[in-house]
Amino acid sequence: MNITSLEVSDFRNYEKAYVEFDSGVNILYGNNAQGKTNLLEALFFGCTSKSQKGSKEREMIRFDADEAHIRIVFDKRDIEHKIDMHLRKNKSKGIAIDGNPIKKAAELYGLVNIVSFSPDDLQIIKNGPAERRRFMDMELCQLDRLYMHNLSYYNHALNQKNSLLKKIDLGRLGDTMDIWDEQLVKYGSYIIDARKRFTDDLNMIIGSIHSSLSLGKEELKLRYMYDVSADAFAEKLFLNRDRDVFLKAVSVGPHRDDLEFLINGESARKFGSQGQQRTTALSLKLAEIELVKNKIGDNPVLLLDDVLSELDRDRQTMLLDSIRDTQTMISCTGLEEFVENRLSCDRIYHVENGSISRAEKI
Repeated sequence: MNITSLEVSDFRNYEKAYVEFDSGVNILYGNNAQGKTNLLEALFFGCTSKSQKGSKEREMIRFDADEAHIRIVFDKRDIEHKIDMHLRKNKSKGIAIDGNPIKKAAELYGLVNIVSFSPDDLQIIKNGPAERRRFMDMELCQLDRLYMHNLSYYNHALNQKNSLLKKIDLGRLGDTMDIWDEQLVKYGSYIIDARKRFTDDLNMIIGSIHSSLSLGKEELKLRYMYDVSADAFAEKLFLNRDRDVFLKAVSVGPHRDDLEFLINGESARKFGSQGQQRTTALSLKLAEIELVKNKIGDNPVLLLDDVLSELDRDRQTMLLDSIRDTQTMISCTGLEEFVENRLSCDRIYHVENGSISRAEKI
C-alpha cells in the first residue's frame, strides 16, 4: 500500500497544503516549528482518527478557523481510495471513505497500516505504564478491529463502574455492580489475551533486530506484565469489591497492565543507559514494522519524525536499510545525513512557515 497524496486545510499552521508522495523515501526538511511534524500528524490522524502525539481534535484546527479538513489518497492492491475527514470545534468529526460517510472511526482501521517513530517514542521505554499500554493499543487497533471494539466497550464499562463507585454511599447502587463486572470481564479478557499474543509475536522478531543493533552484545526480550489473567479476572474483581468501594475506583484489570523491556535480563527502564533505551525504542519500531508486514501481507507506511538526528551513523544505516521496500515519510532539519551517507531520496520537500515547495533530489 502507498499513500499518493495529502491535502489539508485549516489544519495546525496550514491554511491550505497539498503534497504528492513517492512510493519510496519522501523527505520533509526545514527549520524547527515550520510544520513538518504537522503534516505527519495529519497523515497518522487521517488513517487512524488518533494523534500519535495524543493531541485533542480541537488543538489540530487552525487558530481562528472553525473546522479543518484532511484528505488522503492511497493505493491499495492497485485500487485508488480516499479518506476525507472534517474536524469541527463544536461537533464530532465527520469521516468518509471513497465519498461514503462512515458512522464509526473504527471502520478506518486496516485501510492504511501506518507506523510512526519519533524521539518521543523513547518515552515508551522511560515513562510509566500508560505509555506502554497506549503503544499496545494503537498497534493492536490497527491490526485487529475486534480489539478496538472490545477496548472501547471495556473503557465504557470501566468509566461507568468508576462513576458508580463514587456514588456508592448515596444508596444501594452496589446491586448494579455485577452488571458492570460482567462487562469488564467479557471485554477485558479479550484485551488481555490479545496483548499476550502481541507480546509473543514481537518477541519472535525483536531479539535478532536488537542483537544486530547492539553488535551481538545485548539480548532484548519483552514481558507482558498483566495485572490479572483472563481466567482469574472475574474472581479478583469480586474479591477486590470492598477495596474498590474504599478507593472509589476499579483497582484490577487490563487498564493497569504494563510491558517490560529486558536487556540481558535487566529492566531497560530502571537500569538501561540513555543509549540502550534509545536502541530499545528503535528495535521496538523495527519489530513493529516487521510484525505488520507478517500480519497483513503488505508493507505499512512509515513516518519518521526527526529520528535520524537522534541516531548515530550505524543505527541510521541499519534503520534505512531495513525499510528500503517501505514507503517512508521522513521529517528532518537538513539533508546532511543523506548526503554524507549517500542515501537516496525519491522526493524532497522544503517546509517553511506552513508553505511547502518541491526541491531537487540529492
